[in-house]
Parts: sequence; C-alpha cells; structure tokens
Amino acid sequence: MENGVHYRTCHLCEAMCGVAIEVNNGKITSIKGDDQDPLSQGHICPKAVALQDLHEDRERLKKPIRKTAQGWEELSWEDAFDLVAEKLHGIRKTYGRNSIGVYLGNPNVHNHGALMTTMPFLRAIGTQNRFSATSNDQLPHMLASLEMFGHQILFPIPDIDHTDLFICIGGNPMASNGSLMTVPDIRGRLKALRQRGGKLVVIDPRRTETARLADDFHFIRPGTDAFLLMAMVHTLFEENLVDPGAAERLVKDVDLLRLAALSFSPEAVTRHTGIEAEAIRQLARQLAKTPRAALYTRMGTSTQAFGGTTTWLAYCLNILTGKLDIPGGVLFTQPAVDLVALGAMSGQRGHFGKRHSRVRGLPEFAGEYPASTMADEMLTPGEGQVRAFVTVAGNPVLSSPNGQRLESALEGLDFMVSVDYYLNETTRHADVILPPTAALERSHYDLIFSQFAVRNVAKYSEALFPAADDARHDWQILLELAHRLEQQRKSGRLPLRSEMGWRAFKKLGPDPILDLLLRTGPYGADAGPVRPFAQTAIELVMDILPERNPLKGLARLSPLNRRWDELPKGLSLSALKAAPHGIDLGPLQPALPERLFTRDGLIQMAPRRYLADVERMQATLESAPADGLLLIGRRHVRSNNSWMHNSQRLVKGKGRCTLLIHPDDASKRALNPGDHAEVSVQGRDVVIPVEITEDIMPGVVSIPHGWGHHRSGTGQSVASSHAGVSINDLLDDALVDPVSGTSVLNGQAVDVRVWQPEPQQKQA
Repeated sequence: MENGVHYRTCHLCEAMCGVAIEVNNGKITSIKGDDQDPLSQGHICPKAVALQDLHEDRERLKKPIRKTAQGWEELSWEDAFDLVAEKLHGIRKTYGRNSIGVYLGNPNVHNHGALMTTMPFLRAIGTQNRFSATSNDQLPHMLASLEMFGHQILFPIPDIDHTDLFICIGGNPMASNGSLMTVPDIRGRLKALRQRGGKLVVIDPRRTETARLADDFHFIRPGTDAFLLMAMVHTLFEENLVDPGAAERLVKDVDLLRLAALSFSPEAVTRHTGIEAEAIRQLARQLAKTPRAALYTRMGTSTQAFGGTTTWLAYCLNILTGKLDIPGGVLFTQPAVDLVALGAMSGQRGHFGKRHSRVRGLPEFAGEYPASTMADEMLTPGEGQVRAFVTVAGNPVLSSPNGQRLESALEGLDFMVSVDYYLNETTRHADVILPPTAALERSHYDLIFSQFAVRNVAKYSEALFPAADDARHDWQILLELAHRLEQQRKSGRLPLRSEMGWRAFKKLGPDPILDLLLRTGPYGADAGPVRPFAQTAIELVMDILPERNPLKGLARLSPLNRRWDELPKGLSLSALKAAPHGIDLGPLQPALPERLFTRDGLIQMAPRRYLADVERMQATLESAPADGLLLIGRRHVRSNNSWMHNSQRLVKGKGRCTLLIHPDDASKRALNPGDHAEVSVQGRDVVIPVEITEDIMPGVVSIPHGWGHHRSGTGQSVASSHAGVSINDLLDDALVDPVSGTSVLNGQAVDVRVWQPEPQQKQA
C-alpha cells in the first residue's frame, strides 16, 4: 500500500461515513473524516477511529482452525474445505437437507462480496432452516413494506435534511447513526432542522441521547407504541385531519383503518401508554398541520409484542397526513444499484408465511425463520432436526433471546462451522472456524445501506491493504464451499457449463458483477467496456444462479422505469474509482406510482393481518397494565455490536453495561449508587452494576445490548476484561410478535433486587 491518504467508507454501522485513512510504511497513522464525502461531509463517530484496532487485532484469526481433544489447531485451507464439505454433505445425505441450519449475522450486509455469494451458498446447502439477525431487528418494517407497497425492502425514508418536524418514536439515531435510515452526523442535521425553525419530538421509555436534543419529549410505557399511534389515527379521523395529499389517488381501504381506530381514543389509551390524552392529540395535530414532517420508528417499536402492528400504523400516519412521497416528508430512495427494481424484475418482491417452522409453527419471511426458534430446531428430535449449523459473521448467543439455551443447543450438534475471524461466544462451539480477510483487505460498496440513505450517493472503496497469499475473502470461502457441496451432491462431477460457471465466478469475484450492476442501473454508463472482458464469464455465472435470482433481470432493467431517463448517467466502477470521495446523485425525489409493486398498483392501507391484530390490541386495552418492572435494551455509539468490544479505545472509560433504574424504583428496592442488582425472570438471572437516573421512566429498567463476554473459551481478551452481562440471557425466546414473528426484546417483565454476594468460607 502506497504511503499517503486513502479514502474509504466506514463499514461499522449503517451511516456510511467517509473516512480519510493515512498510511505510512504499511501502517495506519491516522483516521479522520472525509470532508469531501457527499453524504457524511467530514463527520465520523468514535467507531471509525477504531478501524485501525480491528485491523491490527492480534487475536483476529487468520488461518482455519479446528477443535480437537487437545484444543484448537491450525489446518490448511484445502484440508479445511475438504473437512467442512465432507461433514455437511454427510449429514445432509443421512438426515436430509433440513438437517443443516444457517445463521447470517449483520456484518454480511456491509459486504457486497458476501451478499453476492450468499445465494449460491444457500442454494448448495439447500436447507429451509435459514436464520438471520433480521427477525431480531427489522422484520416488522420489511413486512409492512411488503404488505403496503409490495416490496420487502421498499422503505419510506425521512427526508431529514428538508423536514420541519421530525417525530422519533423508539429510535435513537444519535447512538445508531440511523437505522433503516442511513444518516451520518445526525446531530448536525438536527441542529440544521432547528435553525430553519423546525422541531424535534422524541417518544421513548428512556431519555436517550437523541431525546436530550428534543424540543418535546414524552416517556412511554414499553410495548404500548401501537396504542399511541392508533390513538393518533383516531384523532386524525375525529378532527377531520386526514389528507393523503399527493398519495390520495393511490391509497386503498382508508375507511377500514378508520373503523379499526374507533375505540382507541387518546383517553382510552392514556392508562396504558402513560401519555396524557391532550399530548397525544397534539402530536397528531402537529403531524397533520406541518406541511413538511416525518414520523420515524425503529428498534424500540419493532422488537416488542405489537411490533408488526406498530410499524404498520407508523406508515399509515405518514400517509394519512400527506407526508409520503413529498420533499421534507418520507420518500423512497433511488440508489445506484437498485435492489428493489432488481428484485421486482425477477418476481422477488418478498414473501411471508409460505411455510412454517417445524417445532413452533412460526412463519418464514423471505425464506428465513425467526431466530428465536433456532434452539427449538436443534433440541427437538424428529425428521428435520438441525444437526449441523453454519454461522457467517454472527454471534447469536449474544444477539438472540435466551442465549444460554442456544448455547446448550449448539453443544449438542453433530457438526458446526463458522465463517468468522473471532473466537467468540458463538464460534467457540464450532468444530471448524474459517476466518475471512479483514475489511480493510477487501473492496467495499454499500449495496444495502444505499437503499436507506437520506441522500442518493454512490461510493466504492478499494482494498486498503493487500490480503496475505494464504488468506481468503469471505466470498471466496462461501463460493468454494458451495462449489464443493454441489460437486458432492452430483457424485463429484458437474456438467461442463456449470463447472465453468463456478470457476469463472471464483476468478472474477464480485467487482465485475458490481460494475455490471452500476452500468445497468438508473445512473449507469453504457455496458460496452465490460462485455468484451467478461461477458461470457458473466453469462456462465448467471447460469449457476437460481432461475428467479434478481441478477437475471439486469438486461431489462433500464426500460423499466421512465424516471430513469431523467437521472444523470455515466456511472460505472471505473467512474467510482476515479471519484474516491464518492459521487453525489442528488436528494431524495418523489417516485410514485412507479415505485409501487402491489398487484393493483395501490397502497394497501388495511392489510388483513393487521386488522386481525386489532382484536388483540382491544383485549389488551381492556385489561389492566402489568405491574412490576419492564425491561428494555439500549445501545451506545461506541458499541453497537458485540464484535466491536475487543477494541480498547471503544470500551475504555466509564463502564456502560449498567442497569438504568429510576430513583423511585431504586428506593423501593433499597438500591443505592454503587450497588449491584440481581435481575431475574423465570429462573434466568444476571448480576449488573446499578445506575440510578431520572432519564429512565418509572417502572422501566434498561440493560444494553451486545455484552456478556464472561463465557470461557473465547479468544477476545479485551472484550473478556469488560465482560458485562447479556440482556439476552434474560429474555424469553418463546415470546414473539404473532403478526411478524419478531422476537420480543423490549417490554418483558423482570424482578430486580439487591445482589448479596455469597459469603466466602474461611480457609481451614
């Protein structure tokens, strides 16, 4: 790597911040924000500086290892691939294709190479037992998008740079840098909002980092957001404030929504939500009467007992008040690689409930079952029991509910393999670990988060450091395993054309395909230069993909959308390489009706599954609010995920894994500052330092997500020395939102008491 400054996109969260990395003699000497990045404009958070720590981490695995009776030992890539392919094939042949389970973690979506090769890998395994972090995170938003707009990743994004009212419910973009809303420098953008006379309103059980900036803040009891939003819908109809505006000719079944909201007056829901009726009415009026406004909900609303219905109602409120598809409201993005159009072209808009899980009958979504049922599928005997497991860049022991039960399930597997460069709380159970290259050793393009950005941009980052000769990128690992599994399934020999396709894919890698995606996209250049180089190879690659894979529709994309003719052209991989800071593609623009993919071309305001759930809401409304303490999670800007905790600069300072509790609740339990509390539910318990604060609602306690590094047998010494506790060791994996299948991570009842350490026995 040449000395000097190199420009790149930080991959550690959704924000896509541009960074300027200075390298001298093969070492990183500084990491700063890229002032010329069109999206982040010089902003970075503390995580970006830790890119150096993650790259230089001596505990990062660099060669395959396997578990033996004497401990872990290294083995060659060839031997590792042979072993894994043989074991997986043998289990599949003996017990059937569904005897293998696969879990995909969040880092996969920050990696265009992994994304492009995941489908061939899953196809080669052939299992229906697929899981990911989606059902612990964003599934309600995907389901609402599918039901209302006809596509599972067609999310309405707040146009925060032009809005005059931003209502944030159950989200904390100051810590997350946006979530399903890619928004770097949220502080600067909120400051600009207020400077132009705008207003920020936050509703949350905790006065979050974002809430501290708010003009108005309201506590809300966990799990009751659906009641608040339904009461706002009620108010809109009651006070004749419904006006869909530009979307009026596109909405369907508005009257059914009005009927569903009839019994949910602000007065009726106050007891459950903890928000006064007049405050609820005022929220509805503000949203309706502010021409440029956006209502945004996120993790706190989606990961609860009414997560699916809450997200639907949030979408409805933006539509009923005329905020959909207008500048300053909520808009659909037009990214350079349009995954929405690609999927639609091939009929892959998403699906829900086509089949159900073997043990608990939970619905699949886009081919995946909820992560909360992974342990069930491993522990329950019978046909289809998961006996082998593959994890790719994931740590579900810490990120999925009832992590201890999942640990027990992993211990009982016949075989487990992990594609990961850390020996962590999940991968320690594996028989083989295949470590990919570090992120700075591969190229980078944000295929996914460009779909959610508050401004259309495109940026490509070349590898900053060369990979070692004996290293493998994650896409190489997935392709090699897929190829070998297909060979074994075909008794060792594939048809010539198929074999050539595999070899071409492995030789080309993801970047030529990325180039083709850019050239055939809405801003694309003529595809001519790429065709003489790789046309035949790309055709062969396409040949091994599933029939309905979105890549199959590339050649037909450009004529699909008439709006594409109005956009700037000339985008290609070479154009992005010549623009290391990225290319600004412009602000979000109105895109309806072309951006709708429902069968009748209309927005479905009252899908049947949500109307049916109103009965459950009604029953809850008529019952008394639960007594006791309700548990919620939280995140910190330095530690969004468990895999970031092995960086000293990210975990240093005041301990952040604490139990937040209101002074009144602490007093009732004789808890004082400096105490440790025992938090328990149904026989599961953790011990955690107490932090008494009025920033948490009375009746609510909070434990952060991603900690719990006390497990033995891991290879992350920094993380272990800042172990904390895992909130998921408390949470019940049997609790899901019945509408979406999403894990209930917020609002579970817990007991809290002073922890009394057992007295140590005197030595004889």
